[in-house]
Amino acid sequence: MSEPLIIRLSLRVQPNASRSEVVGWYGEALRIRVAAPPSKGRANDAVLDLLAEHTGIRRQHMRIVRGHQSRDKVAEITTVNAEELNGRLGNPAMTDGVLFS
Repeated sequence: MSEPLIIRLSLRVQPNASRSEVVGWYGEALRIRVAAPPSKGRANDAVLDLLAEHTGIRRQHMRIVRGHQSRDKVAEITTVNAEELNGRLGNPAMTDGVLFS
């Protein structure tokens, strides 16, 4: 079995959107819209829920490590298959199976 990898993913988040969705890449950051408001951590929770749904990785293997009160965030994801994660996110920065943030 492979060793778990910890990947840091740069995010650009728009709270209070009409719907929650992964928009695509905005430079080196993944752009995400969430319908949740930015108060009381609701938008952060919605970001993690959406990432879990989009990647197929359980939410308990994700956390926001920077930018809790900012639109620019960094999420940390623990996975055993970085290539599959990169494929699901369509990351243009993927090099040699490693996700750069």
